Amino acid sequence: MASFVIEGGHKLHGEITPQGAKNEVLQILCATLLTSEEVIVNNIPDILDVNNLIQLLREMGVKVSKLGESTYSFKADEVDLNYLQSDEFLKKCSSLRGSVMLVGPMVARFGQAMISKPGGDKIGRRRLDTHFIGIQKLGANFTYDSDQKLYKIESKGLKGTYMLLDEASVTGTANIVMTSVLAKGKTTIYNAACEPYIQQLCKMLNKMGAKIEGIGSNLLSIEGVNELHGCEHAILPDMIEIGSFIGMAAMTKSEITIKNVCYNELGLIPDAFRKLGIQLERRGDDIYIPKQERYTIDTFIDGSIMHFSDAPWPGLTPDLLSVFLVVATQARGSVLIHQKMFESRLFFVDKLIDMGAQIILCDPHRATVIGLGNESSLRPANMSSPDIRAGIALLIAAMSANGTSTISNIEQIDRGYEDIDKRLNAIGARIMRIE
Repeated sequence: MASFVIEGGHKLHGEITPQGAKNEVLQILCATLLTSEEVIVNNIPDILDVNNLIQLLREMGVKVSKLGESTYSFKADEVDLNYLQSDEFLKKCSSLRGSVMLVGPMVARFGQAMISKPGGDKIGRRRLDTHFIGIQKLGANFTYDSDQKLYKIESKGLKGTYMLLDEASVTGTANIVMTSVLAKGKTTIYNAACEPYIQQLCKMLNKMGAKIEGIGSNLLSIEGVNELHGCEHAILPDMIEIGSFIGMAAMTKSEITIKNVCYNELGLIPDAFRKLGIQLERRGDDIYIPKQERYTIDTFIDGSIMHFSDAPWPGLTPDLLSVFLVVATQARGSVLIHQKMFESRLFFVDKLIDMGAQIILCDPHRATVIGLGNESSLRPANMSSPDIRAGIALLIAAMSANGTSTISNIEQIDRGYEDIDKRLNAIGARIMRIE
């Protein structure tokens, strides 16, 4: 099990470029199964979850070629349907969360799919009901094999329909959209997720010949087509990584520039950091963060305590609440962090408390942070990363601490962040990887 040894207290300086968005690329890779023609995807991050899905596509019979450092070509003209029934395939699906989004494209194009209960982060329950109910409404039949713990999905012809999703699930919406584009007739999806990742997927599918209207809203209208064609698509920069870099700059009192962020796609993220007292400036499509010795958390207009809570887009993404929480520990003032969507994502605060942070864990969903205002730096500690986002939050804490910290189980961080140690070391961090 690999670890990071972090020598804290070093300032960052210079420029850093965010990787491609993990949450988008997993959807895009699955969408390549919808056509037998070549699909070229740019800005693919070199991270574990993505590489595992690319390898799974290879084993399914998809022809995958690496055209450049972050550019791949995919051609799904000879998919091995027999492989989908193998124990090897099902085992790999169970360890890879993004594999659930293979169901929609497979059922849409081939009329069948099999999938075991998917894995991923241990951050609470992630229901698949939205995926399954939506695809069922389009005419697919689901059966659950309790012995093998797998789902079998079959369809003899998908038909468009109206559906109101029980929750605005991003992956659920993506799966249903990918199923609908090849269904006969019109599909209307209400309460659809409208994150930039979904918008990007819909734009790519339209380039491939799909007919999707309402992109960017929670009401999508999809007119089914007989087939899709090849295209070229570029992945957005990862907004979670951008937010992580902003947090690092603030916690280490550093001056950095984050390059090519696609600022207009960041939603509430820049303003949320400003509410924590962090100065940041848009320069073209870059974000400049000046050196700040102190930052003070805003209060609401009536003087009440600031709070941050996650919500479906255009609300604040849940993936950044861990970063907001750790950054707040060194601010002046107090803030309530309310993690609504995942019930176990705040348990890492115990590690921060061990480092000297003043945090009250109210319940599995809420934590109150009393900012230390840099009067007392965090202490170094030995920690273990429970999930991707907590892992990066602990890394930020360790970088600001006075002394040397160790984070084990960094495979969790590697799942979501490409060469994070090398990239941060290039701008002044002191992080050593121990295998």
